[in-house]
Amino acid sequence: MTRYHNAFFTMSALSFAAVFASGCTDLKPVQTQLDDLKAQLSQISPQVANADRQALAAADSARSAASSAKQAQDTADKANATAKSNQQAIEAINEKIDRMFKKKLSK
Repeated sequence: MTRYHNAFFTMSALSFAAVFASGCTDLKPVQTQLDDLKAQLSQISPQVANADRQALAAADSARSAASSAKQAQDTADKANATAKSNQQAIEAINEKIDRMFKKKLSK
């Protein structure tokens, strides 16, 4: 919201500077413009605050999704490592069985 407040104050300062530079002493048009700017600012401020809340919620959701994805990847990596280990154990057992049958048949 501070961006809009800063813009408002900058515009106000510029309006006053323009009035004083031109030597105009009637401040009614400037006051009207300031009132219009204030009204616009009061309408924009809640929208900006809402957009900020939505952006924060989206960032939280993204962080949560990234965390869930990392956990899922870790689980998949562990499952893959277990599967490889099991496959190696199965191959070792099959080799043992083959050697046993070959010994039995050679006798």
